[in-house]
Amino acid sequence: MLYNKLGKTNLEVSRLGFGTMRLPTKDSNDNIVEDEASKMLEYGIENGINIIDTAYPYHSATLDGSGNSETFVGKFLKENSYREEILLSTKSPSWAIEEKQDFDFYLDEQLKKLQTDYIDIYLLHSLTVPDWENVQNLDVLDFLDDCLSSGRVKHVGFSSHIEVDYLIEILDEYPKWEVVMTQMNYLDEYYQSGVMGLDYLKEVNVGSVIMEPLRGGRLVQNIPPEIRELWDSAEVKRTPVEWAMQYLWNRDDVDCVFSGMTSLEQVKQNVEIASTEDIISENDQELIREVARTYRTFLGNSCTRCGYCMPCPHGVDIINCLTEYNIAHMMQNPKASAMQYFSLIDDDSRADSCVDCKECIPYCTQMLDIPAELQKVYEYFGSEFDHF
Repeated sequence: MLYNKLGKTNLEVSRLGFGTMRLPTKDSNDNIVEDEASKMLEYGIENGINIIDTAYPYHSATLDGSGNSETFVGKFLKENSYREEILLSTKSPSWAIEEKQDFDFYLDEQLKKLQTDYIDIYLLHSLTVPDWENVQNLDVLDFLDDCLSSGRVKHVGFSSHIEVDYLIEILDEYPKWEVVMTQMNYLDEYYQSGVMGLDYLKEVNVGSVIMEPLRGGRLVQNIPPEIRELWDSAEVKRTPVEWAMQYLWNRDDVDCVFSGMTSLEQVKQNVEIASTEDIISENDQELIREVARTYRTFLGNSCTRCGYCMPCPHGVDIINCLTEYNIAHMMQNPKASAMQYFSLIDDDSRADSCVDCKECIPYCTQMLDIPAELQKVYEYFGSEFDHF
């Protein structure tokens, strides 16, 4: 296994981290197959992975309920005496915080579920701009100061699906941030905070942790013939997983990549890749860019996110509805963006809130029939999250 420094924490982290959002399950998302999941974690740790990431809602029956991932991870670490060997990362459910005491309520519950006295890395989970404004008003920075001074938490940070300007704004609010988790893969260079966010994290020496390196597995499943043909043309032959992971590990602004693995075979494959120094040449980089360009030809519409259609008089988040639809359509699977669509866009701002007033149409630089496109979004994703 190869290791990197995690920003100014100076922690040595395996460049492959074990994400526990997609552990094997039976019948429902909250029913973890513990024997199989234990074998996966054991193999990963014994072969060099030293950081495990979980979160309050992982493996819950709904998007934002209390999940079973933390409980399973805590039980596994205690029964196998691995706690002191690994860095444990989990997240505060920022969307659920309604009053100041909620910060401690959730942290105390998480410590009990994880059967530990401290958490190595504690992140505010999936910060959106409204969530950040809310927790700021509830003195979240005082809470984080207390977490650090009490020893309940060793390092603090946040995960986010926000644009780069907001990422930088949050980073500049608090000098004690040490770790930030953002979404990144070769398709998402300019999605959310993207490469510009990674560049800023490197500039301020904040540890960068990557989520969704395979876009929820969509970059390695049901690959279109056009994409397979491009990969096959490479001088150095790699699997789609190798292309995606090595693309990230060849970046000097990526410290650790979390992979949400669902089988022992995936763990073995990813560990092997993470243990190999594989230099992506300039020709390889151009091939990756060509693959990304080809994927984009599968977009559902020609929205360029110019924003001239906004604000919608009825509150529809037109830009992000069309963006998540385009990404899912590009990957030929609604699961590719369903979680972002339902968790990051408010209930009354999704496509089904469009009343077909047509006020946005004259402003569209791409001459889209926006209400008709929003109807496609609604038909594609549905009205509730059932995409586990």
